[in-house]
Amino acid sequence: MFRLPLLFIATGIVGFVLYHALSLLTLGTWMFEPIRNPDGWFRVHLLVLDWATMIAMGAVYQLMDVVLQRRIYSMKLGYLHYAVFTAGTIALLYGFVASDVPFLAGGALLALTGVVLFAWNVGATMLQARVWNPVTASTACALIYLVVTAVMGTVMGLNFAFPVWIEGHDRLLASHIWIGMLGWFGLLITGFSYKMLPMFYLSHGFSARLQYPVIALLNAGVLTGAVSFLFGGGGAAQAASVAVVAAAFVVYAAHIAEVRKHKHKSSPGRGIWWTVQSAHALAFFGAALLATWLLFPGAFEGRQTTMVIGMFYMWGWVSMTVLGYLSKIVPFLWWTHKYGPRAGQPNVPTMAMMIPDAAVGYGLACVAAGLCIALAGIYFESKVWVGAGGTALSVGSILYMSVIVRVFSR
Repeated sequence: MFRLPLLFIATGIVGFVLYHALSLLTLGTWMFEPIRNPDGWFRVHLLVLDWATMIAMGAVYQLMDVVLQRRIYSMKLGYLHYAVFTAGTIALLYGFVASDVPFLAGGALLALTGVVLFAWNVGATMLQARVWNPVTASTACALIYLVVTAVMGTVMGLNFAFPVWIEGHDRLLASHIWIGMLGWFGLLITGFSYKMLPMFYLSHGFSARLQYPVIALLNAGVLTGAVSFLFGGGGAAQAASVAVVAAAFVVYAAHIAEVRKHKHKSSPGRGIWWTVQSAHALAFFGAALLATWLLFPGAFEGRQTTMVIGMFYMWGWVSMTVLGYLSKIVPFLWWTHKYGPRAGQPNVPTMAMMIPDAAVGYGLACVAAGLCIALAGIYFESKVWVGAGGTALSVGSILYMSVIVRVFSR
């Protein structure tokens, strides 16, 4: 199990660099403009599908091998999934750029087919293994939400091509975003972290009891929020969903503290340090968000506030976590492929020698600083701040990814 995960990760890296290269052409100021236009949708889908989801799919193929101790159900199905999903996302991106509705609908259908193939392959592997724990339960839930998200996206694409329920488009869009962001990424990242963080910290003897309420709360928040958005449950119902999700991330942060309390490795690396800090920041942000809404219910009505919340979640937690984990996953994959058969022999580097830890720390610090400046600029409506922050974010991201890519030269 090497080529298939690496294929997804390499494609995700290309999508990531392309996203930031295009962002630099506008000096990051595109974030200052309304996002609901073809250019905004193109950038969002490039980031979410061709970067984060592509990397996540590769990580799932790799981690299932570790968690279940068995090969994936079908390697051929995995390669077919890659080809169909990649073709679908490319068609979808072209559809946004060219405002071509048939390409949007066709790309959405292809991407949905790829997602179904992925869910089938991973689901069959889990059913055959019959190993059920918080890691596999979270992954199974995340897969279901990914399929639902893709179905809703396809319905929106078809609804553009063949207008049937135009008045319901905004409801579909809100549910599509909510389920994808929280159901797919939220449950997948928390579930994988149950396995990976103890591995990186060499933690033993910690309690896993908090993993169960995280799964329950996240599912409750995703489902109630999706139903509320889809059927017009109103602000109070949506706020209740946000409260449940915020509680899930607070409990998740408490679980991470429990893992670190029982660690036997003082520092697993700067990438993991930033991953953990982003989880704590998300828990604090969620709690602060809820308290602010209770005190000032009208504080979240502006477009800027919605952008800040969405970018903080997507960049401050999802992307930061993925970037942090890549500093471990890519060296592991490459070292195992290139040096695994010669482990223990002279002139074979250790895993830690595959990537400079200081460069990882500097790169992610630049990403975090750029994000904070950009978020402040969006909230206070300062185009200069947005431009400065967006530029720092993209420059830091590209430099960080160059550190990751250099692993393949070692």
